[in-house]
Amino acid sequence: MLSHFPLLGLLILGTMASASVVIPHTHPLIYFHGRWDSSPGTWWAGSGFKLHVNNLKSLNLTLGPHTTAPLTSVGVSLDYGEFITANISEGANAIDLPESFIAGEKTGTTVVRINVEGWQNNRMNLESIVLNEGASLVQYIPSDLVFQFIGDSLSAGQFLPKGVDQAWPFLVGEAFKAEHVVNAQPGAALTDIVSYGNEHGVSFQFFRTEDTGYFYTTDHNFTTPWNFARDKPAATHLVIHIGANDASQNVTDSQFVEVYTTFIARLRTIYLGQPIFLFTPWGWPNPDGTVNQYYEGQYEKIVDLRHAAGDENIFLVNTTGWVGWDDVFPDNQHPTVPGHVHIAEQFQAWLENRGLHPRERWATQ
Repeated sequence: MLSHFPLLGLLILGTMASASVVIPHTHPLIYFHGRWDSSPGTWWAGSGFKLHVNNLKSLNLTLGPHTTAPLTSVGVSLDYGEFITANISEGANAIDLPESFIAGEKTGTTVVRINVEGWQNNRMNLESIVLNEGASLVQYIPSDLVFQFIGDSLSAGQFLPKGVDQAWPFLVGEAFKAEHVVNAQPGAALTDIVSYGNEHGVSFQFFRTEDTGYFYTTDHNFTTPWNFARDKPAATHLVIHIGANDASQNVTDSQFVEVYTTFIARLRTIYLGQPIFLFTPWGWPNPDGTVNQYYEGQYEKIVDLRHAAGDENIFLVNTTGWVGWDDVFPDNQHPTVPGHVHIAEQFQAWLENRGLHPRERWATQ
């Protein structure tokens, strides 16, 4: 059990035994998820990889020069336990494992999940993985339930100690024992405009490999189209919660509806029939119990327009009342860690009430 070992930390790896097993980043049994460029390096919060390892006793990551300096924070989970933060940097990094692994008390296979936590400074340039002598990779079988989340800071885990790993989309994916990808950028509007340091809106950036931080990354200040065929398996359910930054940038109701319906139409060229869930805003709570709202009634219009176009597999998720003053940081009104748990629980209940239930077990054990 993960609760019985110290926090996963970072050790600088010195010499490695010649018998160590070196896994190049091109190895077919590394299961990559999220957005990776050709270096290969991560973009967007939550991107990472999964391993299914036989006889695991040590785990080391060798990272290249495109890794965020001086470090980037990743979450590490063993056998679907809690994600524990490890700070990694260019070069050799040894990830602490529980004593039971090192002593050989843990036998059989282990599922290792590693993902970048942050919504910025989150580039992990993976060159190779080094395992102990006698270890080997076996196939990781992904869940047949795959969530694709799209949003802004309210979905990316901004201001949380563990970033996206504590955000409601990540928690929902975990609760359903599903694969889950989060493309959410704090400060970005859906509309393709400059907003709070983001050069593009999500309606543009979602279709690119890079998140909007590319603009400030001197070694990679360009964008490349994302090949959605790399998402294997493809998303089975899409969840969108966005609009706060459009409202802050004075995008009008009619403009927002037009951008959103166009965005969904473009999504439908990739996700032909999957359910799409559109969150209404839960708004900005105030200490007196009132909530400041934006685009009231417009999300309903978007769903109605899609239904009129023949797209019946799109659903409105009315989040009114989901978030109160006790759920947010008072200085920025973004959900706290317990607030994100509260949101995740409510959305899980919403999904279960409509017939989607968590898988009984993870696909890879």
